[in-house]
Amino acid sequence: MNEYTDQSTTEPKPKDSKNLFIGILIAGIIILAGFFIFDHSKSGEAIQAKQTEVAKVTTEKSEIQTNFDASLARLDSMQTANTSLDGKLTASKDEIAKMKKEIRSILNKKNATASELAKARSMIADLNGKITDMETQVAMLTQQNDSLKQNVVTLTSEKATLSHNLDSTNVVKEDLAKKVDVASTLNASNISITPVNVKNNGKEKVSSVAKKVDKLVVSFDVNNRIIQPGTTDVYVVVIDPEGKPVAATATDSTGDTFTTREDGDKAYTAKLPVDLQTSKTKNVQFAFAPKDHFQQGQYKIQIYQNGFLIGESISDLKKGGLFASK
Repeated sequence: MNEYTDQSTTEPKPKDSKNLFIGILIAGIIILAGFFIFDHSKSGEAIQAKQTEVAKVTTEKSEIQTNFDASLARLDSMQTANTSLDGKLTASKDEIAKMKKEIRSILNKKNATASELAKARSMIADLNGKITDMETQVAMLTQQNDSLKQNVVTLTSEKATLSHNLDSTNVVKEDLAKKVDVASTLNASNISITPVNVKNNGKEKVSSVAKKVDKLVVSFDVNNRIIQPGTTDVYVVVIDPEGKPVAATATDSTGDTFTTREDGDKAYTAKLPVDLQTSKTKNVQFAFAPKDHFQQGQYKIQIYQNGFLIGESISDLKKGGLFASK
């Protein structure tokens, strides 16, 4: 009886081992599940942190881009309003262009790092500082330019006044010069015309008979109280009885002309350079003979200087005949 009882108490041992195994297995599953849950939680936190970091970088990049755009708008506005001063700001513009290029390069990166964005932010601050410097320069240059424009307006007004005064002075000067020019015209006086017969022996004799006259000798005095010392040209025009100008000698022609104040161009017989002194009388003489013999009738002598007729005289040559005395 006791032996049977001992056998019945030892038979349940295999069942206890099985339960133990199951318990261990369940515990392992629980631990493994806990591990997976813990790992999943850690992964979720990492992903959340990464998403937060990306969102932060994206926000910072957007903020930097906004600041950069504002700086560019400020710069463009300043340059547009002051295009005439761009040439004086070339050095600053070149440096700013380099900074803009580098900032754009960082902002265009899809995966820009925090350090790169920090660098971009710093460069934008520097850019704003340079823009402020440029604005100061532009303001100063604009003020100088406005002052220069005002000076130009003032100088233009003064120039107009001076030009008007100068024009008025020139008008007065020209009027005075014309008066002086007219007033300095010579006066001719003591005009004489002597018809001369030249003998075979060279002796000369005065004759009024046309066919005996070999030359006409013209003499006159000229002077002027205000004329400046120097040489002036006196033109003598000899007109024959037919009203034609006469050459000075038989070999000369009357193709040369001079200009008169009233009658335009006229052919002259002789052009005589005369040396004058102020207020001093100068005697002028010259002789002429026509290509052909002298004609009967009146020979008119006209004397011109400075375009004006200053004197004239007439010599009357007679026909001559049996009772002609000369």
